Amino acid sequence: MSLNSSNNLTIALDVMGGDKGPLITIPSAIMAIHHQPNLHLILCGDSSVIEQVLSEHGISAETLENHPQLSVFHTSQIVSMDEKPAYAMRTKKDSSMRKALDLVQEGKAQACVSAGNTGALFSMAHFVLKTLPGVERPALISSLPSRDHDKNVFMLDLGANVFCDSHVLYQFGVMGSVLAEQVDNIKNPRIALLNMGEEAIKGSDHIKLAALELSENKTINYIGFIEGSDIFSNKADVIVCDGFVGNVALKTCEGVARLVYHKSKTIFTRNLIAKILSYLLKPSFKKLFKTMNPDQYNGASLIGLRGIVIKSHGNANSTAFFAAILEAAKEVERQVPEKIKVMLEQGLSHQ
Repeated sequence: MSLNSSNNLTIALDVMGGDKGPLITIPSAIMAIHHQPNLHLILCGDSSVIEQVLSEHGISAETLENHPQLSVFHTSQIVSMDEKPAYAMRTKKDSSMRKALDLVQEGKAQACVSAGNTGALFSMAHFVLKTLPGVERPALISSLPSRDHDKNVFMLDLGANVFCDSHVLYQFGVMGSVLAEQVDNIKNPRIALLNMGEEAIKGSDHIKLAALELSENKTINYIGFIEGSDIFSNKADVIVCDGFVGNVALKTCEGVARLVYHKSKTIFTRNLIAKILSYLLKPSFKKLFKTMNPDQYNGASLIGLRGIVIKSHGNANSTAFFAAILEAAKEVERQVPEKIKVMLEQGLSHQ
């Protein structure tokens, strides 16, 4: 198995990963190949299960055999969602997750997408693909909505590293800058450190040291500290923090979004006038909540590795997993790992 041509994108999917596995991942794969004609997807998992689900969507075994955009890589194991990463590393070498990563390492695929066990994916990806030269730890980064409807904000780390020293945070800033520029076409993206205040005297020692390192690198646009209340304010294009802070902030924001949605539904069903207003405002609210729908922001990238790995939510629906596949394709087209490597080298030469 090899890449079809220099014009094609080949992505390996862990189709068995996630809460519903092939019932979600395979419909997403079909959506993706219809959306992107030059996309070739390698479906890693139990071939009998994959072929059964494909047949339910109109792709027979005979069609699959010579399909220009789909191929199956049979694996005999699955990494369960509650499996310990160390155990999965030792015992699941023929799992759909591991083989999807192996295909990237072997050059037979240009990216891997998985909705599987987060800890296992991080451990396997780090072991199989290794980090780029100069990168101490990979980070999980994703785009989030901002106050400006046509702009997103990138945030990292979202949970891959519980604690990070100043130099690791500095590397996150550099990597986030490259991703924002390449994936969202943001020229000279504004980089900020998430802190308990905007003043230079606030924060821990490692945050202050990270700020000093970032400010000394003239190849990136470091703008200083930012508070949690300004994550969505469009004051910064990339927000840097350790994985503990980032994950708590992200989950808190998701909870607040659900609360607002629930409260809105409650308010607009209290009486007849509220129901009439709800009917009149429904198109506007529908458009608003669509821009805040987490499904369209699904697909966090594990950056800093020698290959592209996209982590989808474990409970993602087919639309959300489809978004993760498109994110992988975009990063392949923009050659994100190579550009991170170059930027880190430039940063070292300027220090």
